[in-house]
Amino acid sequence: MAPVYWCEAGEIDLLRVGLTGGIGSGKSTVAGMFRELGIPVIEADAVGRSLMEPGQSVYRAIVEHFGPEVVRADGKLDRGRLAEMAFRQGRLQELNALVHPPVIAAQEAWMRGLFACDADAVAMVESALIFEASRGEDASVPGWRDRFDRVLLVTAPDEVKIARYVSRVLAGEPGHTQERADEVERDARSRLARQIPDAEKIPLCDAVMDNSGTVDAARAQVERIASELRAASKTVRR
Repeated sequence: MAPVYWCEAGEIDLLRVGLTGGIGSGKSTVAGMFRELGIPVIEADAVGRSLMEPGQSVYRAIVEHFGPEVVRADGKLDRGRLAEMAFRQGRLQELNALVHPPVIAAQEAWMRGLFACDADAVAMVESALIFEASRGEDASVPGWRDRFDRVLLVTAPDEVKIARYVSRVLAGEPGHTQERADEVERDARSRLARQIPDAEKIPLCDAVMDNSGTVDAARAQVERIASELRAASKTVRR
């Protein structure tokens, strides 16, 4: 879960930043670079995983909605089975509707606590689905733009994203077969197809990071943007 900040709230300056990017874009690596520069980052995926643990409200909601077949023998969610139902059986929006609102609430609570401690803080939310969670008839988080003062997009060519995703998954499966590699690639393409193309996101973002190059090139972009965000945080009043 996110770290909790306990302070007395008063009149504060704040800057809420959304960091997003499709699978394999490298947004988690970029988020780590922002952390190294002292900008707090909360990961939507990490919050979601915590809320999906046994005993949590999201866990109970998922089991009630999808049935006991998504529960493993040890009582935890069978994420593989849940992913199959979400992506291959067309039930992703059902899952998002259960998970996204509580995750958003946890992010908001984290930001409130952070800003109460540091009036000039920059708070960053890393989420792959900032746009997807708030678009279309089944949107689970309407009014996404009201949640952020700045939105940053990490981008790379689709083939680069797919290659990175496949490499990351197979890194934990030594001795995998070519059939398995093909399966993971199909999964990557399926997930990418369900995300809004970067070309549609770019006009809606305040900054775009091209992460198709070297780590040093990415870090240089992060350093520049971090400096701009700190300067902007001193001019925002809520």
